[in-house]
Amino acid sequence: MATILVTGATGTLGAPTVARLRAAGQDVRALSRRRGPGLVTGDLLSGAGIPEAVAGAHTVLHLATGRGRKDVVAAHSLLDAARDARVAHFVFVSIVGVENIPLGYYRDKVTAERLVTASTLPYTILRATQFHSLVDELFGAQRLSPVLFAPSVTLQPIAVEEVADRLTELTGSGPAGRVPDIGGPEPRAVRELARAWAHARGSRRVVLPLKPPGRTFAGYAAGHALVPGPPYGHVTFEEHLARRYAAGSARQTREP
Repeated sequence: MATILVTGATGTLGAPTVARLRAAGQDVRALSRRRGPGLVTGDLLSGAGIPEAVAGAHTVLHLATGRGRKDVVAAHSLLDAARDARVAHFVFVSIVGVENIPLGYYRDKVTAERLVTASTLPYTILRATQFHSLVDELFGAQRLSPVLFAPSVTLQPIAVEEVADRLTELTGSGPAGRVPDIGGPEPRAVRELARAWAHARGSRRVVLPLKPPGRTFAGYAAGHALVPGPPYGHVTFEEHLARRYAAGSARQTREP
């Protein structure tokens, strides 16, 4: 059976993807900086353990990510090892709109994509919109604010499990180059998402729209983070919130 190496295997996207691959009967080698049952230890930034982790793998599914140029360093390290190991399929996940939204993190994603496409490896690149869990965390990070700030833009968040489903399909297929982007069930104004989050959390805080200056906000406002056409995802943000918070709602202290 062909072996699939998954980087970032214990992360937000990695964990459900590994679970789905294993449920499909795939031989998965789960790479992490940590040690533990079912894990292969390696460090993409220093390169320690990476050649050994890649050796003998048919497919590499690169899901590890980080800020401050870490994506670029990791891509270099992994691609070098994958070329030496003659990996047959390199799968990389990226973000919708990265070339049109000038965040530093997004610029690194663009660079990493270019490294993949310039390599001699057969590859597949999938771009997805923001995860429901990320939007959830962005609102949760404002827990000390008396109001809930919401940029005046539209997003199309998707359930991380649905991205894992698509990656499982792509990993089981042959290299396809840049495949169609995927997004959630519908574009949503962030202020609407904020109100849904506040309702799910039992919060009475006012949602305050913001219009930040600069090219980053302009990129989002222009719709570059959206996927035109029929949606891939079906799970709504409200369904994500219900799954996450309903179980603990009985013992949750209501916010002011």
